[in-house]
Amino acid sequence: MNQEQRAKYGDELYQALRTGKTIEPFTDRDSEISIDDAYHISLHMLEKRVAGGDKIVGKKIGVTSKAVQDMLNVHQPDFGFLTKEMWFNNKDAISISENKLIQPRAEGEIAFRLKKDLVGPGVTEQDVLEATESVIPCFEIVDSRIHNWQIKIQDTVADNASCGVFVLGDKEVDPNTIDLPSAQMRVYKNGELLSEGLGSAVQGNPLTAVAWLANTLGEFGIPFKAGEIILSGSLVPLESVVAGDVMTLEIEGMGTAEVSFAE
Repeated sequence: MNQEQRAKYGDELYQALRTGKTIEPFTDRDSEISIDDAYHISLHMLEKRVAGGDKIVGKKIGVTSKAVQDMLNVHQPDFGFLTKEMWFNNKDAISISENKLIQPRAEGEIAFRLKKDLVGPGVTEQDVLEATESVIPCFEIVDSRIHNWQIKIQDTVADNASCGVFVLGDKEVDPNTIDLPSAQMRVYKNGELLSEGLGSAVQGNPLTAVAWLANTLGEFGIPFKAGEIILSGSLVPLESVVAGDVMTLEIEGMGTAEVSFAE
């Protein structure tokens, strides 16, 4: 795929982002589209966001757990970028219409706040641990600009890993005090227990997922930077949300995160 076609697809996604309208899957239109093409499409959309005044604040890995892979029928992780416009505070009410969310789904994650740079390839789990300032309970509200979530891995990578917005809990914890694979998450929807999961759901260990992401982005010359937020992937199945819903999660030893949704 040439750069002109990548830019065209990136423009389509940016327009979908700003209007809240979906587009048809790229993989239905171009059977030759590669993950490398998809990544450059996502970069074009990101460049347009930054040119419009947004700012990169981190990175994300997604589709890491078997539950999410089976739900989306995508059987390898995706990766993307976090921006300032995506970032919401604990207990914020997120307007679905104002934020142009199209088909949002909530997922519970462990977020990492970095205290030093990491540059792949060659990043290990121990490197990630040593580079992490804190871990934080987090909701990511994923959202696909692709019609009816009909995605293959190339579609979701192109669409910035289907990222909508994210919400960090108030409490930050030293990662050395937590057994991350054994960390248990409980997710509640409107006060009722919805799902449970362990840190091991994401590639066996959230540290493994973050190392994979650092090494994958390193192949494209993209570093992790001190101060960035890194989302490590969902521990539980995705849950569709609408106006009026309240989602809460708790992680043993780490605290809670909460988000509500408005029209």
